[in-house]
Amino acid sequence: MKRHWSDHITTIGLPLLVLVGVMALWQAIVTLGQYEIYLLPGPLDVADSMWQRRVQLLGYTFRTGTAAFAGFGLSLMIGVVVALLFSQSRLIRQSGYPYAIFFQTVPIVAIAPLVITLFGYGLVSVIVVATIISLFPIITSTTTGLITTDPGLVDLFRLNRASRWQVLWKLQFPGAIRYLVTGMKTSSGLAVVGAIVGEFFSGYGVGAQGLGYFIRSSSDNLNTPNLFAGMICSTLLGVGVFASIALVERFFLRRWIY
Repeated sequence: MKRHWSDHITTIGLPLLVLVGVMALWQAIVTLGQYEIYLLPGPLDVADSMWQRRVQLLGYTFRTGTAAFAGFGLSLMIGVVVALLFSQSRLIRQSGYPYAIFFQTVPIVAIAPLVITLFGYGLVSVIVVATIISLFPIITSTTTGLITTDPGLVDLFRLNRASRWQVLWKLQFPGAIRYLVTGMKTSSGLAVVGAIVGEFFSGYGVGAQGLGYFIRSSSDNLNTPNLFAGMICSTLLGVGVFASIALVERFFLRRWIY
């Protein structure tokens, strides 16, 4: 029991200690360097900005989070379906995999204007951008898990006259869950990035904006404390999404992973 609590204290305490050290160093640099606030605000300036705009930032974070979760959910569904198709045929995999790589290698800032042209300004375009940027890790991780099943187990299933459907759902897919969760963890952070990038170009309309719009407008107006506040909210949102996936992994998928 003592060791259990010691592990928790180490896991939580050390990152907090590093955070306090970074904040102190940051404040010291700003104070000693006498930087103007529009060049480099101190952590106290950023904290004040976040407090003064807390309601506004909560609304921005909620809208960005909604788009990120929607994009992540779509990428999860599409990615698993594509991975299942890839795992069933080498010909299909060799034909379609280069296009999956294409969506990963093309800069999302180049795709976003095209998405807006097709879907217009608003939430739909933001979700599409978030889906595109978070799709590839799901496809690659899940496909890898499906095609690396132990050949001996596959032969055992076939020896017992299992159908392809039974091999897929009772052997391959449970064995690929660990790979799928790994891809989900990567995609969850990318979905937040995609939502923010989509908001840079699209937004949601007058009076309903997200963190991407807030960051861009703060940068354009040289309001650096607001810029840092938006960046921190974006980081916290990404951490929250990642933590949600970790909780799903720990409590709901323990049957396959552990």
